[in-house]
Amino acid sequence: MRAIVQRVSRASVSVNGELVGKIGKGLVILLGVRNGDSENDAKFLADKCAHLRIFSDHESKFNLSCQDVRGEMLVVSQFTVYGDARKGRRPSFTDSAPPEIAEPLYQRFIANLQELGFPVAAGVFGAMMLVEIHNDGPVTLILESQGG
Repeated sequence: MRAIVQRVSRASVSVNGELVGKIGKGLVILLGVRNGDSENDAKFLADKCAHLRIFSDHESKFNLSCQDVRGEMLVVSQFTVYGDARKGRRPSFTDSAPPEIAEPLYQRFIANLQELGFPVAAGVFGAMMLVEIHNDGPVTLILESQGG
């Protein structure tokens, strides 16, 4: 499982012109599920995102997590994070899990964050979405689960 994590001042996601989720200060997580991922990957990666120290303390050092700053999270499914463009000019997505495997793990990831006490907004799995991200910093990291 792979997460592109961005620290944001605010973010939102819309489907067909309708707002389906928005957050203030927190994290946007663009989540990709890979063939072979499991609920253990979803738990590991949710915990990693929750406790990742990428918010600045009073000395401007990355010492605070989203939990510490009482941040929110916006999770958007994005199979393209497993795109492989090493050959040719069109990416291959063969490493991305098919929807019937990816969607339950995406939902499990969201549930894991909620169980940790976070307000979580989400996109619509499989939909064409417009994601508005106000990246704060900018700060962007790529995280992988143990299996990823």
